Amino acid sequence: MRILVLGSGGREHALVWKLRQSAHAPEIFCAPGNAGIAYEATCLSADLKNIDELLQLAHKIEPDLTVVGPELPLTLGVVDEFERRGLRIFGPSQKAAHLEASKAYAKEFMQRFQIPTAHYAICRNGAEVQQALSLFSGRIVIKADGLAAGKGVVIANSKEEASHVAAQMLNRRLVGDAGALVVLEEFLEGEELSFLVLSDGNTVLPLVPSRDHKRVGDGDTGPNTGGMGAYSDDRLLDSTMREWLMNHVAHPVVDGMKSEGVPYKGVLYIGLMMTARGPMVLEFNCRFGDPETQAVLFRMESDLVEVCDAVAQGGMHADLLRWSAQPSICVVIASGGYPGAFTSGQEISGLDAAEAVPGVKVFHAGTAHSGEKIVTSGGRVLGVTASGADLSAAAARAYEAVEKIRFEGMQYRSDIAKTAVSSRQ
Repeated sequence: MRILVLGSGGREHALVWKLRQSAHAPEIFCAPGNAGIAYEATCLSADLKNIDELLQLAHKIEPDLTVVGPELPLTLGVVDEFERRGLRIFGPSQKAAHLEASKAYAKEFMQRFQIPTAHYAICRNGAEVQQALSLFSGRIVIKADGLAAGKGVVIANSKEEASHVAAQMLNRRLVGDAGALVVLEEFLEGEELSFLVLSDGNTVLPLVPSRDHKRVGDGDTGPNTGGMGAYSDDRLLDSTMREWLMNHVAHPVVDGMKSEGVPYKGVLYIGLMMTARGPMVLEFNCRFGDPETQAVLFRMESDLVEVCDAVAQGGMHADLLRWSAQPSICVVIASGGYPGAFTSGQEISGLDAAEAVPGVKVFHAGTAHSGEKIVTSGGRVLGVTASGADLSAAAARAYEAVEKIRFEGMQYRSDIAKTAVSSRQ
């Protein structure tokens, strides 16, 4: 069986790693991949923005299944084009992926189907921003409508700051064309939670819960990033709340999309804020999260090839997913300066020593080969992932491995899952 994975980050390395464990002994290709993925799959050059190039690649290697990692090819319609040619592919259609591609569309969709979310206003120009600001008090969240690689959200402490940030977005100065439209939202207090489900268009099954750490610095300080770490623990979500989220969020999304003629097939990532008013949806992503995927797949005992195949073809059932009870944690190591300007090409040492720590896997994100060396090639470089008998043990293993890795300017948060560990001691 031949499987093609599209993407080059830590999420895709985790997907390749888990797919390789299948009883179907798949031959795995990854486009474009990275230095770590190259040890576990055949990496092929590809431009994920060029759907014709991806089709040519598929025609060349003839995969039995393609698994899409990042959002960009999904929003460009790669699933539609592959299916049009009879190629089996895991992921939502272009129309379904609009839930992630447009924050404004997602908010209006939630309003139509009574899915709990923050109060909001959609603004197209400065005048609409000023009018909308009169409806808000306290801190205000400004979101770029389009895809911004996790960097299109700013929390303003005043209306004056919100007005300035919104103007910067609308003028394309902060996140380019992604900010051509902005969404203003009330600031929600609470704890964030990532709740991922799988859907084949009809059946919906939950994955184990996880929590991401978006801010670059310890104590949730500094600017937002694509994610500096995550952990997965069943105690994040009790069975009653899991059922509530399935009934009031996951099923309404999938049923609502279907009612509008857009079947949802693939992963639905639901970003939540657990507030005093109850769970509120912050965002939808139409693919596996990063770094949540690393933590979640570390706990999966199912055959991921069979899971992805069932989603792509239909026929999911309750016994499809099996999980380890052990919690897991992923600590992201990033380049100095991230999420701002950073330097690439720094030699990485200590990778073998890190993976020698029991229960640890180092997933590569922004890495490349330079001769015999592995060097940095992105903002988020590695995702050191571990499991343990409890969350404290998992964290201890992960940080033991992190301390064995070195490259110039490396940075990481020292408090991933710390609050959860402290509360359970």
